[in-house]
Amino acid sequence: MPHIHREFHRSSRIGWLRAAVLGANDGTISVASLVVGVAAGGAAKGSVLLAGIAGLVAGAMSMAAGEYVSVQSQADTETADIEREKLELALEPERELEELTSIYVSRGLDQPLARAVAESLMAEDALGAHARDELGITEALRARPIQAAIASAISFIAGAVIPIATALLAPSAWIAEVSSLTALVTLVALGGTASYAGGAPIARGAMRVAFWGALAMGITAGVGRFFGAVV
Repeated sequence: MPHIHREFHRSSRIGWLRAAVLGANDGTISVASLVVGVAAGGAAKGSVLLAGIAGLVAGAMSMAAGEYVSVQSQADTETADIEREKLELALEPERELEELTSIYVSRGLDQPLARAVAESLMAEDALGAHARDELGITEALRARPIQAAIASAISFIAGAVIPIATALLAPSAWIAEVSSLTALVTLVALGGTASYAGGAPIARGAMRVAFWGALAMGITAGVGRFFGAVV
């Protein structure tokens, strides 16, 4: 019995991984920045926690809605392209065969072989062949708006819970400092994990996320201190 070689590719993770990483990073950065900014302004611990919880709820809903609308637009475009391709296959099958043949020729096959491959694939699944090779639409990379929205909301909440829990447990006088440090550690872990899952350099991904998180919290803390002093 011949051995079946199975390959593992990370591209199948792109849809949910992008939404999950974006949501977790945004949850940690935005809520931590909010907590740090309010705490730096001299607000009481209760007010800091209230701001953090409000940021969690609003951010999760915003992420879910934004991700759904964005990915649904992509899905609508893909569906429209596929429907158009289906119509063209029904009305002009020979032209579509020539079009698929020319695609394979441009990829390095000679004309007779490209024609034979195009005929074979169209006999098996004409729409699938054109969706994949003409439109660049594959099942692994199809837009999935509901999946993206749910992943974004859940991951945002998961990321936002950390700075809120830190604010709850930290001494009142040190909320800004402890929240900043905890958020940075979290962002390093998130960036490294996302890079590992995607096959990218771990250290670079971790430092990139931590840098932007530190910048966001630093600016927010400065604004909080300024307006806290003014008020």
